[in-house]
Amino acid sequence: MRPATLNPLFAEVTALKGVGATLARQLARLKLTRAVDLIFNLPVMAIERVPLPALDAAYVDRVVTVTLTPVAYDSGSPRAPFRVKAADAANTWIDLVFFGQNGAWARKLLPLHEPRVVSGKLDRYGQSLQMAHPDVVLPAAAASLPAREPVYRLTEGLTNKRMAALTAAALDRAPELPEWIEPSVLARHRWPPWRAALSAAHALRGEAAPDRLAYDELLANQLALLLVRASTRRRRGRALPGTGRLSDALLARLPWPLTGAQRRTVEEIRGDLAQGQPMLRLLQGDVGSGKTLVALLAMLTVVESGAQAAFLAPTEILARQHHARLSEMVGDLPVRVALLTGRDKGAERAAVLSGLAGGGVDILVGTHAIFQEAVAYRDLGLVVVDEQHKFGVEQRLALQKKAATPPHLLAMTATPIPRTLALTAYGEMDVSKLDELPPGRSPVDTRVVAASRIDDVVAGLARHLAGGGQAYWVCPLVEGSEAGDEAAATTRAAALRARFGEAVGLVHGRMKGANKDATMAAFAAGTVKLLVATTVIEVGVDVPNATLMIVEAAERFGLAQLHQLRGRVGRGAGASVCVLLRGDTVSETARARLALMRATNDGFVIAEEDLKLRGAGEILGVRQAGEAAFRLADPERTAKFIEVARDDARLLLDRDGGLEGARGQAARLLLYLFERDAAVVLLRSG
Repeated sequence: MRPATLNPLFAEVTALKGVGATLARQLARLKLTRAVDLIFNLPVMAIERVPLPALDAAYVDRVVTVTLTPVAYDSGSPRAPFRVKAADAANTWIDLVFFGQNGAWARKLLPLHEPRVVSGKLDRYGQSLQMAHPDVVLPAAAASLPAREPVYRLTEGLTNKRMAALTAAALDRAPELPEWIEPSVLARHRWPPWRAALSAAHALRGEAAPDRLAYDELLANQLALLLVRASTRRRRGRALPGTGRLSDALLARLPWPLTGAQRRTVEEIRGDLAQGQPMLRLLQGDVGSGKTLVALLAMLTVVESGAQAAFLAPTEILARQHHARLSEMVGDLPVRVALLTGRDKGAERAAVLSGLAGGGVDILVGTHAIFQEAVAYRDLGLVVVDEQHKFGVEQRLALQKKAATPPHLLAMTATPIPRTLALTAYGEMDVSKLDELPPGRSPVDTRVVAASRIDDVVAGLARHLAGGGQAYWVCPLVEGSEAGDEAAATTRAAALRARFGEAVGLVHGRMKGANKDATMAAFAAGTVKLLVATTVIEVGVDVPNATLMIVEAAERFGLAQLHQLRGRVGRGAGASVCVLLRGDTVSETARARLALMRATNDGFVIAEEDLKLRGAGEILGVRQAGEAAFRLADPERTAKFIEVARDDARLLLDRDGGLEGARGQAARLLLYLFERDAAVVLLRSG
């Protein structure tokens, strides 16, 4: 149960004075439904108001605050803006301009010959000074404007003034809380206490306050991850060392030996499986590095020990493809691989569920359907999670309910993640890396081509298809806007069908599952030669004969997506090419991103270079950061503080008495404050 001292912060916004149903709906559009959401909704910028004793043309284009006296109204023609002529103390004139039907409102706001404090952007119109729609107009006697005013995210019907007032009311509910940060860390950064930091951050006073709040969020996340790890390790798992009967048989039939990285990783996983504590391991492998084979060897080791394995894929397309691939790799080995997705119904579904419960199914492949309440395993020993970016702590905890003892867990990603970002999502996991490509995999030749040369690209595509090859054409959109956008899959597919006929297939996320499956099957079989798609084919799709990838409007994609898309080619023995079609005008960041793609095929290099290149925004791996969608810790602050926060969390657990010590009691409040309380509950139950 949440500590009572935090309850005022978790009250609905309707508990704040003056917040009714309409205002609550407006706030909900910004995902601000509780007081705590308001206090963590920090300003996005500040308005710097320059106080002036009199008008000064040197401050044109600045926001100024000055006392003015309205002298005359000039309504002009009905369509002209309404102007209020005003003068300052030095008798310098200015026009206050109001567009639209605002004359009556302006007269009320600015009565003639009564001084007013006016604040807004100072402009020049010809030789005259003017201010269009002043931000603030107040009676001179009552005026008190801060020189720096915070600006918040807004939505229709919600003003910045109202948002600031609501935030102030929410801040009044924030209690003084005991300190949870290690004293030396606090002293080194000279951070204020938590509540003072909140007030300072909303007042935009320096960087110390937002840094401290970001660190609090990172510390809560790291502490939760370590508590999950400690709880899982404290629960006795089961050693599943295997016998080698199945895995050795699989290795003997492979056409080439494992790479050194695969051998090292397989041994690390087998070592974990042989322990009485549940494995928690993240397997990072670049595109085409052989993660699926490593995962299969782990699953066969578990099956050799008499237990079952589950393989979780992020989409139905990939689940079906993994099922086909694993079934092919297993071949005639005495192992039953089954498939379960949300689309499977009736007798087929019943047969799979019966096989799971009775032990007839050894390896189950599927989407989230494999963890539904109705799905019961006879003896689940290992869960493999493939490219499941939102598979966070809560989901990892749910796995434990499917087995009498906590199953071993292997999470896989084909998107190499910089260490600082990996710690935010997988901080409780051991990490293995596949940093070698298997024999026969050659680097993809990547070329950047301007969109003005699209006819040349289509001509090259025609030669490629005529030579018996297959290709992908990827677009950023499903459909274009009313104005038309040829970088849309439906539009591009129609244009290419006019040239290549029925050899062109189309796949996107809005299609029905059966239609997508049929098109993908036709592409895999070779009857569809050119697949036009969105990023639905970003991960996992494996058609070795497809050796040409064309990405249209490549500047609209993040590096993670571009690297993943490129990984769909180069999967066979033939040389492969990836053409990145860019717009004729692109930003410097996009230009650097495309140059990086051309320069290297190494996903680990791309990940680190992208972090240096941008440091924020769509960093490779951020979207893969599990549940760590932080509100206060932006990517720069994450990179700066994540390792310090991890060390701090370890000190709390290892040296300072855990959650039972004095600092630990404060840390409990921190976990509840940032809604990582599942870790507290887990600790109690563990």
